[in-house]
Amino acid sequence: MKSRGTVFLSVVAVGALILLGGAYLPQVTSAEKESLLMRTLLNVSSQYHFNPQEIDDNFSEKIYDLYLNRLDGGRRWLTQKEVSQLEAFRLKLDNEAMDGTYDFFDLSVKFRMAGIEKTKAFYREILAQPFDFSKDEKIDFDRENLPFAKDDAQLKDYWRKNLKYEVMTRLADKIKDQEDLEEGEAPKTEEELEVAAREKVLEIYDKWYNRLEKDRRSDHLSKYLNVFANTYDPHTGYFEPRKKETFDINFKGQFEGIGARLMTEGDFTKVSEIIIGGPAWKGKTLKKGDVITRVAQADEQEYVDIKGMRVDDVVQYIRGDKGTKVRLVVNREDGTTEEISIVRDVVILDARFAKSVIIDSEEKNGKIGYIDLPGFYADFKDKNGRFCGDDVAKEIEKLKKDKVDGIIIDLRGNPGGSLQEVVKMSGLFIEDGPVVQVKSRGRRPEVLSDVDSSVLYDGPLVVLVNSFSASASEILAAALQDYDRAIIVGSNSTFGKGTVQRFIDLDRMLRGNSEIKPLGQLKLTMQKYYRIDGGSVQLKGVVPDVILPDNYFYSDETGERDYEHALDWSEIETAEYGQDVYKITKKDEIKRRSDARVAQNETFQKVLENARRLEDRRDMKMYPLGLDDYQALEAQRADDAAKFKGLFKNETLDAEVSTTSADAADFASNDDQAQKDRYEDLMKSVKKDIYIKEAMHIMQDVMDLHKK
Repeated sequence: MKSRGTVFLSVVAVGALILLGGAYLPQVTSAEKESLLMRTLLNVSSQYHFNPQEIDDNFSEKIYDLYLNRLDGGRRWLTQKEVSQLEAFRLKLDNEAMDGTYDFFDLSVKFRMAGIEKTKAFYREILAQPFDFSKDEKIDFDRENLPFAKDDAQLKDYWRKNLKYEVMTRLADKIKDQEDLEEGEAPKTEEELEVAAREKVLEIYDKWYNRLEKDRRSDHLSKYLNVFANTYDPHTGYFEPRKKETFDINFKGQFEGIGARLMTEGDFTKVSEIIIGGPAWKGKTLKKGDVITRVAQADEQEYVDIKGMRVDDVVQYIRGDKGTKVRLVVNREDGTTEEISIVRDVVILDARFAKSVIIDSEEKNGKIGYIDLPGFYADFKDKNGRFCGDDVAKEIEKLKKDKVDGIIIDLRGNPGGSLQEVVKMSGLFIEDGPVVQVKSRGRRPEVLSDVDSSVLYDGPLVVLVNSFSASASEILAAALQDYDRAIIVGSNSTFGKGTVQRFIDLDRMLRGNSEIKPLGQLKLTMQKYYRIDGGSVQLKGVVPDVILPDNYFYSDETGERDYEHALDWSEIETAEYGQDVYKITKKDEIKRRSDARVAQNETFQKVLENARRLEDRRDMKMYPLGLDDYQALEAQRADDAAKFKGLFKNETLDAEVSTTSADAADFASNDDQAQKDRYEDLMKSVKKDIYIKEAMHIMQDVMDLHKK
C-alpha cells in the first residue's frame, strides 16, 4: 500500500478528533474502542518514538512476519491453506492500522481458535494408542525453518512426532527410574511405563488447552498491538491496565495484598508460593498447595465462586488495600476444607532490595564489603517508598562503620530500572560530574550529572556483571569504568540495552469518553543513552576489564543483539569528565594476574569446557524418535554432564562471611525470621561463589597496585 508518512497527528490533534464543538462523542462500541486504541498507539509511537517508522508496505511486512511467527511459531495450529489466506494481507496491514480496522486480526484469531479445537482432537486421538519406538525417524526442532503443514494430514503428523518425542523422553526417564526401585518393589513392564508416560503427556496437554480456551479477545488484541509496538523496537510495548499494575509491583518491589503467588490448575486456583514476610506467611493459615475455591471481601459480603476463573481475574478479588480483610474458602491437600480470613498489608518483595555482607579474610585480602543489587528499583508514587540509590547508600554506611578495605557491587542478572537512581548511585563514588548522556530524536544529547561534590565511598571498587546485566546496570558499570573508578569483572559483555523507555498513559491522550477507559499504557523508547566517552552500549554492551568464563562464553545469541528490530549502535561526542577520588590505572596488569589465576583454576577451566558442551547442545536441532537411539544419546550426554556435576561444590571462600554489625544488632532486636533467613541464604551463596572468590583476588590486586 502507499506510504502514509511517519507523523500522523499531534497529541493536540488526537484530542481534537474526539471533541466535537466541545461536546464529547457518544458512547462507543467495543469495535470503535479498538479502532481508537490502534490509531492512538500509532499516533503516539510516530510522534515520540526515537526511531519512528514509515507506515508503508515495508512496515506492513514487518508486522505480518512478526505476528505470524507469534501466532503459530511452533507450527501447531495453521496449515498453508490458512496461511495463504492471511498472506493476502501482507501489504495491507498499514492501511488497516491507519483505518483502525481488524479484518486480518479477526481472521487470524478465527484460524487459531479453529486450529486449537482441531488439534485438541488430534492429540487425544494420537495419545490413545501406543507409539512404535523401534521405527527409525527423527524430529526437527529448528522451528524457524520448518514450513507450515501443507494440509491437515501433515499437521497431524507434526503433532504425532511432537507427542511421540514427549512420551519417549518420559518413558526413558521411567525406565531409568526402574534401576532405583526399593527392595521388594515389583518393576513395571515397558508397556506399562509407556501407558503411564502417555497419560502424563495427555494430562499436561489437557491443562495447557484448558488455559488456551480461556483466552479472551482482549488477550489476543493485546498480543496483536504488541507486535505493532515491538516493530519499532523490542522494548516498546503495549500494557493492558492489569499488566501495568504487575509491572509497577515488580519495579517498586512491593504491593498491598495477602502475599501469595497463585497458579491455575485446571479449573482451580492453587497457591504456588507464600511470600516470606507477608500477611499469609505471618498468619500461617494459608499454605502452599491450598486450592482457593471462593473469595469474599470483609465480613458482610457474599462469597464469589472462582472455579473456572483465570488467575489474573482471581488476583483482582484477592489483592486489595492495606488494612482491609479478605475471606477465602480453601481445600487443603489432606482433603479438608477450611474458611480463613487474612488482613491485607504491604507485601515487601525483599529479594529485590539491596543487601550487604562482610567477607573477612584472615589472609591479605582484608575485610571486603559485598553489596548485592538485584534491580534498580524505585517507588515514584510514594516518597517514603524504597529507592535503590538510598538503600545502597545505607549499605555503604554500614560497611564503612565496619571499616571494610574495599567494596564489591554485584550487578549480575540485574535487568536495570530507574535512570534517576543510577545517576544518584554513581554519585556515591565520584565527585560531581557527568554520569550518562541521553539523546532524544532530533535533539542534542543531554548530559545527566551528579551535582553533589561529596563522595560517600572513596576506596577500591569492583563491579561484577554478566550477560544479563542490562540497562541501568550497564550505565553504572560504564560510568565507573570510564572514570577508572572501578574494575569491571564478568562475562564477555553485558546485555547491550542502550535505550530509555517512558510510560505514556493512553487515557491522557483522550479527554472525556470515560466509557472507553482505561485503554492501558504504552512503554515507549524515546531516547538512547550513551557513555560519557561517547560510545553506546546498544548491541555491544559493556566489555569488562577482566573477563571470566561462564556458561555463555561461546554463545552469540544472548542479549540485545538476539532481538528482532533492535535499534542500531551509534556514538556521539565525548562529555568532559574526570575524577580524583580513587583512580584504577593498572588494568592491564590486573587482567594479566586474573587471567593467570583462571588458567590455573580447575573449576574455571571446567566452566569453559561446559560452555562449549552447552553451545554444541544448543546447536543441535535434529533428535531421534527411536527409543534406543534416544537412550544412547541421553546416556552420552549424562556421561558428559557428569564431568561437571557439582562444579562449584568445592569452591568456597577462604574467608568468613557475616552480616554487618548494624544488621546483626537489628536482627537481635526484632523477631523478623524472614529477614534473617534471606541473609542466611545470601551468605551461603556468597561462600560458594567462584566469581566472588576471583573478585576478592582482583580486589587484592587493586589494593596492591594502588597503595597510597
